[in-house]
Amino acid sequence: MTSAVELAEAAFDPAALLARFTDDLDGEGGVVSFTGYARGAAKDGGAVQALVLESYRGVTLASMRAIAADAHARFAITRSLVVHRAGRILPGEAIVFVATASAHRRAAFEAADYLMDRLKTEAVFWKREEGPDGHRWIEPTEADQADLSRWTAKQD
Repeated sequence: MTSAVELAEAAFDPAALLARFTDDLDGEGGVVSFTGYARGAAKDGGAVQALVLESYRGVTLASMRAIAADAHARFAITRSLVVHRAGRILPGEAIVFVATASAHRRAAFEAADYLMDRLKTEAVFWKREEGPDGHRWIEPTEADQADLSRWTAKQD
């Protein structure tokens, strides 16, 4: 089992991360990756000039590592990579990259989905959108919480 978690302060190249991830495979038959990008519009349709993710590096990394460890404990994956931006992110820039590998596709898909649901709601970040009218803090939505609750229900 290999798990890597990174907190990036600068823009990253998802294609290069995927190439690095797949270079290290050892016979896995399934690889799933997901990249999340900053949008130029808020949920209410207003313009977003930047997304700012503040972090307390040690605490944020610890939360991300715990989420990755949980994914490895829950799903039959052999390796994972999680890279998450912090700082000021412009529309169109990658915010998060997740890759998982397993012997078969289903575990890789489910683990990547699980990682994203947990990162979105539980990774320790303080998020705000900057726009022409100032900034506003943002929290996980009800839909984000509903996505997360799917995993709790599956374990019961």
